Amino acid sequence: MRFLMLWLLSCSIAFAQGDFAPPPPKDDPLRVQSAKPLPLNTILLPGAVPSASDSRTPVPESGSIRKNVYENAYFGMRYEFPEQWSQEFSGPPPSDTGTYVLANLTASRASILVTAQDTFFSIAKEGLNLPAYYKLDSEPQPVTAGEVKFSWYSYSSPAAGLHWYVFSTPVRCHEVQFVFTSQDTKLLDQLAENLKQITMKLEDMPKCVANYATAQNVIYKVDPVLNDNKFNPIPARIIIGKNGKVKHVHVLSAFATQSQIVTDALLQWRFKPAETEIETGILFGSQKTRKRMPGTQSVASE
Repeated sequence: MRFLMLWLLSCSIAFAQGDFAPPPPKDDPLRVQSAKPLPLNTILLPGAVPSASDSRTPVPESGSIRKNVYENAYFGMRYEFPEQWSQEFSGPPPSDTGTYVLANLTASRASILVTAQDTFFSIAKEGLNLPAYYKLDSEPQPVTAGEVKFSWYSYSSPAAGLHWYVFSTPVRCHEVQFVFTSQDTKLLDQLAENLKQITMKLEDMPKCVANYATAQNVIYKVDPVLNDNKFNPIPARIIIGKNGKVKHVHVLSAFATQSQIVTDALLQWRFKPAETEIETGILFGSQKTRKRMPGTQSVASE
């Protein structure tokens, strides 16, 4: 929620100004003249990014947009949005709490934000906590769009004159959200109606099980040895075949060397055979200041 509030607040400011950002000057389209020089005696390093042990297995961040259709094989999702909407910029990489920006669509002074929150690694919170400057217009209530069951609520900002419709549904141990934002409530009603075209095919997906990597299920494991960048949490999801072998590793957020070490270690883990494929999450790295959701398996590196 904190991640989304920061995102939506930035959108609120943009709407209040009448556009998302001021256009670049015609005589300096690349903003070279306004660019600030880098500080002296500074070494720039690549940040934490997601990675996967193979490119064939879908991951949440691998969704794509073609014309006016967003498709995501990981969630089995297909969402057809109105033709006048488009995505100018892609979202940031997944956070170390498992927050994804799947799509960020814009039209005339309105936006559609599609996100996913990994429930294995999300920060513990209770209930719907809106800041005092927002007004809750509709309490959360169940609705159905197409064949998908959502929880829906709406809120507004009296100061900015903005309204939000939020649709949320659990998929594969993630909470997938559609956040519609506009000053025009009739437009938001139209977007809510259009959401009925969404489809989610959940057949043949692994069984999602929290806190599965315990001594009761693990036959053999190799703990990754992390010597560098010891202060960041490293969330990883694995898919375990019926034979107990790890067939896929998805590191949500880590530095490149960390990803390789964690992936190499997890591919050596062996679990008890099961009747179905299992997907679970494991948290490596530093967790000193982290309040995790109950049931998340962790391997601390102090």
